[in-house]
Amino acid sequence: MSIDTKTAAKVAKLARIRVEDDALPALAQEFNTILGFIEQLQEVDVDGVEPMVSVTPMRLKRRSDEVTDGDQQGKVLSNAPDSREGFFAVPKVVE
Repeated sequence: MSIDTKTAAKVAKLARIRVEDDALPALAQEFNTILGFIEQLQEVDVDGVEPMVSVTPMRLKRRSDEVTDGDQQGKVLSNAPDSREGFFAVPKVVE
């Protein structure tokens, strides 16, 4: 796939980046370089390669999903300047 200056101008417009007309050929060449690198990466055989989190083999730290400090609605709302029906009350800001 090859990017011409017209396509580079369209991409710049979609990205809302102002690019001068004299800089479009260099931008198109840069896009072509990036696409060439992506095509190179697609040639790599990754069958049988497991996804990694890090370059060193390690497991993600996990914790049990349990409520440890709940049922404190009264304490939390005691600091609120205004609360109603168990919720924080805030003044209306949008009419």
